[in-house]
Amino acid sequence: MVKKINWNDVPVEQVTPKMQRQLVYGDKVMVAKMKFKDGFLVPLHSHENEQVTNVTSGTIRFWFGENKEETMDLHAGDIVVIPAFVPHEALMIGDVEETDTWTPIREDWLDGTDDYLRK
Repeated sequence: MVKKINWNDVPVEQVTPKMQRQLVYGDKVMVAKMKFKDGFLVPLHSHENEQVTNVTSGTIRFWFGENKEETMDLHAGDIVVIPAFVPHEALMIGDVEETDTWTPIREDWLDGTDDYLRK
């Protein structure tokens, strides 16, 4: 079935005091619209999901690799494609709004086993 959804109708999940997200997903792809407060750190992690991150406002500093050997700053309008299983960490510099897209869907975000974000 084709579904029409408006972001204004999607529930906002307050993951931590510095992170909130809205999730829209189908069988094979998930889109998350997120807001972060300055200084929020997504710890080094990896997952089976290919990820596309699109920054709307603010700056995200990414580190890539097991030893964080590559650094990349993304600003409003920038997009990064992160292949599956690539370790990455992200620091929010200023308040950040961004949209992530994954395939396959993030089952850990649906079943609440995304503890790495909630610490």
